[in-house]
Amino acid sequence: MMQGKKIVVVMPAYNAEKTLRKTVAEIDRTIVDEVILVDDCSKDKTVMIAKELGLHVVVHDKNRGYGGNQKSCYAKALSLGADIVVMVHPDYQYTPKLIPAMAAVLLSDEFDIALGSRILGGGALRGGMPVYKYIANRFLTLAQNLLTGMKLSEFHTGYRSFTRKVLTTLPIHNNSDDFVFDNQMLLQAHYAGFFIA
Repeated sequence: MMQGKKIVVVMPAYNAEKTLRKTVAEIDRTIVDEVILVDDCSKDKTVMIAKELGLHVVVHDKNRGYGGNQKSCYAKALSLGADIVVMVHPDYQYTPKLIPAMAAVLLSDEFDIALGSRILGGGALRGGMPVYKYIANRFLTLAQNLLTGMKLSEFHTGYRSFTRKVLTTLPIHNNSDDFVFDNQMLLQAHYAGFFIA
């Protein structure tokens, strides 16, 4: 626990056997109280590896989509008493070494949500993001910032942390089970007055 708060890492997983061990190896278990992996009907050995690694594993009986997976992640984290929830993908697009920083931002009580950004550090293309996805990401983020008045560097990041208050206040169960879930959640948070770092 950091400052008496329970920190839980959630990983929405689908066919992550090749990168799961590397991802989990970089999680600082001295500050993370629980690691939850929600498997969305993988066809590989993701579940077996997750159990070997001692993760708290939830397995969907049918594929629920990226948004549906996140809903399960957050529900399980809250049921385990999480005060801060950090989502990191087990595909290793984001290093788990930044989990302490993501949690610390929320522990400051200045922010309710912290987003990681592949764009600010210039690591998106170096990290293997295809050029066409990078261009689409930049265009969509610009358009979304203009439409909402927000000033985010990346709307489409999969590295996010939330306080318990955010996850219990937002009506995320009404959101899409698909990839648009992330955008819906950020817009809900913005209009609810939560502060995003």
